Amino acid sequence: MTTHLVWFRADLRLHDNIALAAACRSQNARVLAVFIATPDQWRQHDMAPRQASYLRAHLNGLQQGLAERGIPLIYEEVSDFAAQSAKVQQLCEQHAVTHLFYNYQYEFNEQQRDRQLEKTLDGVVCQGFDDSVMLPPGSVMTGNHEMYKVFTPFKNAFVKRLKEGLPECVAAPAAREQKLPPPAEIDFNYPQQDFDAERFPASEKAAIAQLRHFCQHGAGEYEARRDFPSIDGTSRLSACLALGVLSPRQCLHRLLAEQPRALDGGEGAVWLNELIWREFYRHLMTYHPDLCKHRPFIRWTDNVQWQHDEVLLQAWRDGKTGYPIVDAAMRQLNETGWMHNRLRMIVASFLVKDLLIDWRAGERYFMAQLIDGDLAANNGGWQWAASTGTDAAPYFRIFNPTTQGQRFDDKGEFIRQWLPSLRDVPIKSVHEPWVWADKTGVKLDYPRPIVDHKQARVATLAAYEAARKV
Repeated sequence: MTTHLVWFRADLRLHDNIALAAACRSQNARVLAVFIATPDQWRQHDMAPRQASYLRAHLNGLQQGLAERGIPLIYEEVSDFAAQSAKVQQLCEQHAVTHLFYNYQYEFNEQQRDRQLEKTLDGVVCQGFDDSVMLPPGSVMTGNHEMYKVFTPFKNAFVKRLKEGLPECVAAPAAREQKLPPPAEIDFNYPQQDFDAERFPASEKAAIAQLRHFCQHGAGEYEARRDFPSIDGTSRLSACLALGVLSPRQCLHRLLAEQPRALDGGEGAVWLNELIWREFYRHLMTYHPDLCKHRPFIRWTDNVQWQHDEVLLQAWRDGKTGYPIVDAAMRQLNETGWMHNRLRMIVASFLVKDLLIDWRAGERYFMAQLIDGDLAANNGGWQWAASTGTDAAPYFRIFNPTTQGQRFDDKGEFIRQWLPSLRDVPIKSVHEPWVWADKTGVKLDYPRPIVDHKQARVATLAAYEAARKV
């Protein structure tokens, strides 16, 4: 009898899981599954405690779902990727595995691990799949067979490919003959923190329902609503995508089922663009592994003379900069493990271009807090904001945190939600409360700005211009 082992990583779902479906295709094969936690590796990569808790919840749900289909999930815990590979090899020998199935991960260390394991496993057929993307890296290239460096032509080529043929979704595996007892609860040795299960569904079924609801009721209005943090106008599906509880193909097919004109620029097209941005950063990471090594895409930006000011950095982390939209956003992140996308751009720009602090400090802090932490997306967003990445905002484009707040939270509803000390400040003054306080003599339990934006802008432009000349 052949024995198939499915190695789960960032693909914690039964539906549209290409590796799982491939392993279960033969009814004659015995199918086992494994998940191998690597707490030491997670610490090195700053996995957020909320994401760890979210992962554990979904892992237990996956284990239950597999058991109901007659597939046992073996849980193992080792320190790092090297030990992880050794454990897979041990399991293959122990269970006489003939075929190993897994979905590709595109981060540099993970790719190195998989390549090494394929060389090491003797007598085991290894089958990997492009599962966490709609289209595989290498399938959307320039006319010179190079990876695109600018998003818009990549998007146009990507949409053209989708119109030629949509990637298929595969069904969840049918129940197998083997009957299994209810599995024991899985836990792992890593710090965990409670998350909002109402906003971030802790089951695959709930995630699918949330996707359906958003595509029916939110995707068509996404363009008009997505930039305003006081409105619940985004999908909040990023956490599910980061752990692979949903696949991007499921998102694509559900979107087109509800918004059939999305591929032609109609309703739903802007949310589709966000899915394609996710693909862009994943494809880029495959062809430019330096992005996984804390290096900027635009090399000269490594010459910027950053400030190393722990006091300013801590004020930013704590949401005590004196700029209400920045502080409200950071407090949302610290309390919930999530931040609205427009706010991610604003706080990133503030850290890098108002405080002139290295974008990598912000990238790392985000990963340590985000329930939807994803290396490719987080790195891509930070390098965009810092003007160090491909197709990034030009270095001379610097967000004014006050006018950004006025534009996207004009009545201060979001600010008041997260900064209770500003609830009594008049609407017209909520974005510059220190001006109102000075005029009225009211004492506010809120800090004054830690930096003057106009002066900071001049200093940042000078720092970037000096770096270009090195």
